[in-house]
Amino acid sequence: MEYDTWSTEQESATVAVDGHDLDVAYYDAGEGEPVVFCHGIPTSSFLWREVATALTGEYRVIVPDMIGYGNSAQHDGFDRSIRAQEAMISGLLDQLDVGPVTFVGHDLGGGVGLRYAVHEPEAVDSLVLSNAVCYDSWPIETIVDLGLPSTVESMSVDDLQEMLDEMFREGVVGEADDAFIEGMKAPWNSEEGLISLSRNAIGTNTSHTTEVDPSEIEATTLLLWGADDEFQPISYAERLESDIPDAELVGLDPANHWVVEDQTDAYRRELRLFLDNQTEGISN
Repeated sequence: MEYDTWSTEQESATVAVDGHDLDVAYYDAGEGEPVVFCHGIPTSSFLWREVATALTGEYRVIVPDMIGYGNSAQHDGFDRSIRAQEAMISGLLDQLDVGPVTFVGHDLGGGVGLRYAVHEPEAVDSLVLSNAVCYDSWPIETIVDLGLPSTVESMSVDDLQEMLDEMFREGVVGEADDAFIEGMKAPWNSEEGLISLSRNAIGTNTSHTTEVDPSEIEATTLLLWGADDEFQPISYAERLESDIPDAELVGLDPANHWVVEDQTDAYRRELRLFLDNQTEGISN
Protein backbone atom coordinates (compact mmCIF):
# COMPACT_ATOMS: atom_id res chain seq x y z
CA MET A 1 0.00 0.00 0.00
CA GLU A 2 1.22 3.50 -0.87
CA TYR A 3 1.18 6.35 1.64
CA ASP A 4 -1.39 8.35 -0.35
CA THR A 5 -3.76 5.38 -0.34
CA TRP A 6 -3.38 4.95 3.41
CA SER A 7 -4.01 8.67 3.93
CA THR A 8 -7.29 8.59 1.98
CA GLU A 9 -8.56 5.82 4.27
CA GLN A 10 -7.98 7.88 7.42
CA GLU A 11 -10.66 9.73 9.35
CA SER A 12 -10.19 12.83 11.49
CA ALA A 13 -11.24 13.95 14.97
CA THR A 14 -10.55 17.00 17.09
CA VAL A 15 -9.07 16.05 20.45
CA ALA A 16 -8.36 18.41 23.34
CA VAL A 17 -4.83 18.02 24.71
CA ASP A 18 -3.58 20.43 27.38
CA GLY A 19 -6.25 22.92 26.38
CA HIS A 20 -5.39 22.77 22.66
CA ASP A 21 -7.95 21.45 20.15
CA LEU A 22 -5.82 19.32 17.83
CA ASP A 23 -6.66 17.44 14.64
CA VAL A 24 -5.96 13.72 14.95
CA ALA A 25 -5.92 11.53 11.83
CA TYR A 26 -6.70 7.86 12.38
CA TYR A 27 -7.56 4.65 10.57
CA ASP A 28 -10.65 2.87 11.93
CA ALA A 29 -11.93 -0.35 10.37
CA GLY A 30 -13.43 -3.69 11.28
CA GLU A 31 -15.66 -4.91 14.07
CA GLY A 32 -15.04 -6.87 17.25
CA GLU A 33 -12.69 -6.42 20.17
CA PRO A 34 -10.78 -3.13 19.70
CA VAL A 35 -7.06 -3.09 18.97
CA VAL A 36 -5.21 0.26 19.04
CA PHE A 37 -1.85 0.67 17.30
CA CYS A 38 0.59 3.47 18.14
CA HIS A 39 3.76 4.27 16.17
CA GLY A 40 6.94 6.04 17.28
CA ILE A 41 9.44 8.61 16.01
CA PRO A 42 10.03 9.42 13.16
CA THR A 43 7.28 7.20 11.75
CA SER A 44 3.49 7.48 11.43
CA SER A 45 0.45 5.23 11.43
CA PHE A 46 1.60 4.04 7.99
CA LEU A 47 4.05 1.78 9.84
CA TRP A 48 1.13 -0.53 10.69
CA ARG A 49 -0.44 -0.72 7.22
CA GLU A 50 0.37 -4.40 6.59
CA VAL A 51 -0.45 -5.54 10.13
CA ALA A 52 -3.53 -3.55 11.12
CA THR A 53 -5.43 -4.09 7.87
CA ALA A 54 -4.94 -7.87 8.17
CA LEU A 55 -6.93 -7.92 11.42
CA THR A 56 -10.07 -6.07 10.35
CA GLY A 57 -11.95 -9.29 9.63
CA GLU A 58 -12.00 -10.21 13.33
CA TYR A 59 -11.18 -7.02 15.26
CA ARG A 60 -11.92 -3.32 15.28
CA VAL A 61 -8.61 -1.71 14.42
CA ILE A 62 -7.81 1.92 15.35
CA VAL A 63 -4.51 3.40 14.20
CA PRO A 64 -3.92 7.11 14.97
CA ASP A 65 -1.16 9.40 13.86
CA MET A 66 0.28 10.89 17.04
CA ILE A 67 -0.07 14.66 17.31
CA GLY A 68 2.81 16.28 15.44
CA TYR A 69 3.08 13.26 13.15
CA GLY A 70 1.64 11.98 9.87
CA ASN A 71 -1.62 13.66 8.94
CA SER A 72 -2.39 14.84 12.46
CA ALA A 73 -1.76 18.45 13.54
CA GLN A 74 1.80 19.56 12.76
CA HIS A 75 1.58 23.28 13.47
CA ASP A 76 3.67 24.79 16.23
CA GLY A 77 2.46 25.52 19.74
CA PHE A 78 1.68 22.25 21.54
CA ASP A 79 3.47 19.51 23.45
CA ARG A 80 4.37 16.33 21.53
CA SER A 81 5.85 14.31 24.43
CA ILE A 82 4.62 10.81 25.18
CA ARG A 83 2.76 12.30 28.16
CA ALA A 84 0.79 14.43 25.69
CA GLN A 85 0.37 11.49 23.30
CA GLU A 86 -1.07 9.45 26.15
CA ALA A 87 -3.61 12.22 26.76
CA MET A 88 -4.44 12.24 23.02
CA ILE A 89 -5.02 8.47 22.98
CA SER A 90 -7.26 8.68 26.03
CA GLY A 91 -9.24 11.55 24.53
CA LEU A 92 -9.60 9.93 21.11
CA LEU A 93 -10.80 6.61 22.53
CA ASP A 94 -13.27 8.43 24.75
CA GLN A 95 -14.66 10.20 21.67
CA LEU A 96 -14.93 6.92 19.81
CA ASP A 97 -16.53 5.31 22.87
CA VAL A 98 -13.99 2.49 22.73
CA GLY A 99 -12.65 0.44 25.57
CA PRO A 100 -11.14 -1.54 27.06
CA VAL A 101 -8.57 -2.23 24.32
CA THR A 102 -5.54 -4.17 23.33
CA PHE A 103 -2.82 -1.55 22.93
CA VAL A 104 0.02 -2.26 20.48
CA GLY A 105 2.93 0.18 20.58
CA HIS A 106 6.26 0.47 18.77
CA ASP A 107 9.14 2.75 19.81
CA LEU A 108 7.64 5.91 21.40
CA GLY A 109 4.22 4.35 20.92
CA GLY A 110 5.33 1.61 23.28
CA GLY A 111 6.22 4.25 25.85
CA VAL A 112 2.72 5.69 25.43
CA GLY A 113 1.32 2.21 26.02
CA LEU A 114 3.40 1.73 29.16
CA ARG A 115 2.07 4.95 30.64
CA TYR A 116 -1.52 4.34 29.55
CA ALA A 117 -1.55 0.81 31.01
CA VAL A 118 -0.18 2.07 34.34
CA HIS A 119 -2.38 5.17 34.61
CA GLU A 120 -5.63 3.73 33.21
CA PRO A 121 -5.50 -0.02 33.92
CA GLU A 122 -9.24 -0.38 33.36
CA ALA A 123 -8.77 0.88 29.77
CA VAL A 124 -6.11 -1.66 28.72
CA ASP A 125 -7.00 -5.35 28.75
CA SER A 126 -3.80 -6.44 27.04
CA LEU A 127 -0.59 -4.80 25.91
CA VAL A 128 1.89 -5.46 23.11
CA LEU A 129 5.21 -3.63 23.20
CA SER A 130 7.62 -3.78 20.28
CA ASN A 131 11.11 -2.28 20.51
CA ALA A 132 9.56 0.22 22.87
CA VAL A 133 11.16 3.08 24.72
CA CYS A 134 11.22 2.25 28.42
CA TYR A 135 13.15 2.98 31.60
CA ASP A 136 16.10 5.19 30.53
CA SER A 137 16.62 3.53 27.15
CA TRP A 138 16.01 6.69 25.14
CA PRO A 139 16.31 9.06 23.32
CA ILE A 140 19.09 8.15 20.92
CA GLU A 141 21.68 10.76 19.91
CA THR A 142 20.31 11.24 16.39
CA ILE A 143 16.91 12.24 17.75
CA VAL A 144 18.38 14.52 20.42
CA ASP A 145 20.45 16.32 17.77
CA LEU A 146 17.43 16.69 15.50
CA GLY A 147 15.58 18.50 18.27
CA LEU A 148 18.24 21.18 18.72
CA PRO A 149 17.22 24.58 17.27
CA SER A 150 20.67 24.96 15.72
CA THR A 151 20.20 21.70 13.83
CA VAL A 152 16.80 22.46 12.35
CA GLU A 153 17.83 26.02 11.44
CA SER A 154 20.73 24.73 9.36
CA MET A 155 18.84 21.82 7.77
CA SER A 156 16.85 21.93 4.55
CA VAL A 157 13.89 19.71 3.76
CA ASP A 158 16.10 17.81 1.30
CA ASP A 159 18.72 17.32 4.03
CA LEU A 160 16.06 15.86 6.32
CA GLN A 161 14.76 13.55 3.59
CA GLU A 162 18.28 12.25 2.98
CA MET A 163 18.86 11.69 6.70
CA LEU A 164 15.57 9.82 7.11
CA ASP A 165 16.23 7.70 4.03
CA GLU A 166 19.48 6.51 5.56
CA MET A 167 17.91 5.95 8.99
CA PHE A 168 15.10 3.78 7.65
CA ARG A 169 17.32 1.80 5.30
CA GLU A 170 19.85 1.07 8.04
CA GLY A 171 17.10 0.14 10.51
CA VAL A 172 15.95 -2.93 8.58
CA VAL A 173 17.68 -6.19 7.87
CA GLY A 174 18.41 -6.68 4.17
CA GLU A 175 17.01 -4.45 1.44
CA ALA A 176 14.29 -2.02 2.52
CA ASP A 177 11.01 -1.83 0.59
CA ASP A 178 10.76 1.42 -1.35
CA ALA A 179 7.06 1.88 -0.46
CA PHE A 180 7.99 1.70 3.23
CA ILE A 181 10.84 4.19 2.86
CA GLU A 182 8.85 6.70 0.82
CA GLY A 183 5.82 6.37 3.11
CA MET A 184 7.90 6.96 6.21
CA LYS A 185 9.50 10.07 4.69
CA ALA A 186 6.31 11.55 3.22
CA PRO A 187 4.93 13.43 6.27
CA TRP A 188 8.21 15.33 6.68
CA ASN A 189 8.62 16.53 3.08
CA SER A 190 7.83 20.21 3.77
CA GLU A 191 9.07 23.06 5.91
CA GLU A 192 6.19 22.51 8.34
CA GLY A 193 7.07 18.82 8.50
CA LEU A 194 10.74 19.60 9.16
CA ILE A 195 9.88 21.91 12.07
CA SER A 196 7.26 19.52 13.42
CA LEU A 197 9.67 16.60 13.46
CA SER A 198 12.23 18.74 15.26
CA ARG A 199 9.62 19.67 17.88
CA ASN A 200 8.72 15.99 18.22
CA ALA A 201 12.38 15.16 18.75
CA ILE A 202 12.89 17.75 21.48
CA GLY A 203 9.77 16.38 23.18
CA THR A 204 11.49 13.05 23.92
CA ASN A 205 11.71 13.06 27.70
CA THR A 206 13.28 10.15 29.57
CA SER A 207 11.42 11.16 32.73
CA HIS A 208 8.15 10.11 31.13
CA THR A 209 9.15 6.45 31.29
CA THR A 210 11.37 6.52 34.37
CA GLU A 211 8.45 7.95 36.38
CA VAL A 212 6.22 4.91 35.77
CA ASP A 213 6.67 1.48 37.35
CA PRO A 214 6.11 -1.41 34.89
CA SER A 215 5.38 -3.73 37.82
CA GLU A 216 2.06 -1.86 38.20
CA ILE A 217 0.84 -3.04 34.79
CA GLU A 218 -2.15 -5.34 35.18
CA ALA A 219 -2.61 -6.11 31.48
CA THR A 220 -1.43 -9.37 29.98
CA THR A 221 1.62 -8.29 28.00
CA LEU A 222 3.43 -9.54 24.91
CA LEU A 223 6.91 -8.16 24.26
CA LEU A 224 7.21 -8.72 20.51
CA TRP A 225 10.73 -7.51 19.85
CA GLY A 226 13.17 -7.25 16.97
CA ALA A 227 16.09 -9.18 18.44
CA ASP A 228 18.84 -7.27 16.62
CA ASP A 229 17.77 -3.74 17.55
CA GLU A 230 20.67 -1.35 18.12
CA PHE A 231 18.37 1.48 19.30
CA GLN A 232 16.21 -0.40 21.83
CA PRO A 233 18.16 -3.59 22.58
CA ILE A 234 16.32 -6.75 23.57
CA SER A 235 17.93 -6.52 27.02
CA TYR A 236 15.32 -3.86 27.81
CA ALA A 237 12.58 -6.29 26.78
CA GLU A 238 14.10 -8.87 29.12
CA ARG A 239 13.96 -6.32 31.94
CA LEU A 240 10.31 -5.57 31.14
CA GLU A 241 9.52 -9.28 31.12
CA SER A 242 11.01 -9.54 34.60
CA ASP A 243 9.15 -6.48 35.95
CA ILE A 244 5.68 -6.85 34.40
CA PRO A 245 3.73 -9.51 36.35
CA ASP A 246 2.10 -11.19 33.32
CA ALA A 247 4.52 -10.76 30.43
CA GLU A 248 6.05 -12.96 27.76
CA LEU A 249 8.94 -12.07 25.47
CA VAL A 250 9.02 -13.24 21.85
CA GLY A 251 12.14 -12.20 19.97
CA LEU A 252 11.95 -12.04 16.18
CA ASP A 253 15.24 -12.71 14.41
CA PRO A 254 16.56 -11.38 12.12
CA ALA A 255 14.88 -8.07 12.84
CA ASN A 256 16.24 -4.63 13.63
CA HIS A 257 14.35 -1.65 15.06
CA TRP A 258 11.66 -1.60 12.36
CA VAL A 259 10.56 -5.10 13.34
CA VAL A 260 7.10 -4.61 11.80
CA GLU A 261 8.77 -4.16 8.42
CA ASP A 262 11.56 -6.71 8.88
CA GLN A 263 9.32 -9.57 9.98
CA THR A 264 5.84 -8.62 8.79
CA ASP A 265 4.53 -12.16 8.41
CA ALA A 266 5.98 -13.38 11.70
CA TYR A 267 4.79 -10.24 13.47
CA ARG A 268 1.25 -10.72 12.18
CA ARG A 269 1.30 -14.39 13.17
CA GLU A 270 2.51 -13.79 16.73
CA LEU A 271 0.19 -10.84 17.24
CA ARG A 272 -2.86 -12.71 15.96
CA LEU A 273 -2.06 -15.69 18.18
CA PHE A 274 -1.82 -13.40 21.20
CA LEU A 275 -5.04 -11.56 20.32
CA ASP A 276 -6.96 -14.76 19.66
CA ASN A 277 -5.79 -16.20 22.99
CA GLN A 278 -6.91 -13.05 24.81
CA THR A 279 -10.30 -13.05 23.06
CA GLU A 280 -10.79 -16.73 23.87
CA GLY A 281 -9.96 -16.01 27.50
CA ILE A 282 -12.54 -13.20 27.63
CA SER A 283 -15.26 -15.38 26.07
CA ASN A 284 -14.58 -18.15 28.59
